[in-house]
Amino acid sequence: MAAELKGLQPVDPFSVFSTFSTESLKKGKSAVSIGAEASIEPDLYRMIFKGAYGLSDIIELDFTLPYVFGSDIGDGYEDFAIGIRHRFFEEKKYGPSLAYMVNFSIPSGSDQLTTDGRFGAGIIVSKRVGPVNGHINLIYENSGTKKLDYEWSFLTGFDFAAAHNFKILSELLVRKSHDSEKVDLIEARIGYRIKTTESIYTSFGAGFDIKNRTPEARMMFNVTFILPPEKKKIKKIYEEEQ
Repeated sequence: MAAELKGLQPVDPFSVFSTFSTESLKKGKSAVSIGAEASIEPDLYRMIFKGAYGLSDIIELDFTLPYVFGSDIGDGYEDFAIGIRHRFFEEKKYGPSLAYMVNFSIPSGSDQLTTDGRFGAGIIVSKRVGPVNGHINLIYENSGTKKLDYEWSFLTGFDFAAAHNFKILSELLVRKSHDSEKVDLIEARIGYRIKTTESIYTSFGAGFDIKNRTPEARMMFNVTFILPPEKKKIKKIYEEEQ
């Protein structure tokens, strides 16, 4: 492997870029997401296909399939990642909600864009304070090959409800990747998410590596569709004839 790999990624509208929330889709609800990402130094482009399904009100099934192109390492699909997230403790007045996640990846077959499969687990903490939602993730993943070391990621993400359909997003990602024996990525991200319609969410963001500057910067765009679409409830008012 000679490139940063995405692994399992969260799906809007509850996440913050790569940071998972304990909140999940309601039972029977699903989400489909199409995203694009452009990195600078090294220069590469990604299309990211994501999906989620509410197995229950507290358990969600997620998947991620990235496609890389326009880079020196060649074009192709990364590993197909699948995971299950379970919220086992609800948020209280003074305490956060808690969830755990287990995930695995199916190898893509590419020499440069695969970990030969991997498996992992994570813990997720979320708390709302006024208009701000905060999340903390700690994720550990092990590769399917002895050539690669284990990987861990620490993420903090915040969304601020600036309006009923507009949220400001911020995130800090710290990672020790499979290719390194120490932390090799510290990236700060900022952006926003718009509730375009009752069932469509659009997000934009930019990330900046504040450690090694590899990538020096990245731009992110994402559109998420919630299925079945939400229906507005219309209240009918009947006036009695005098």
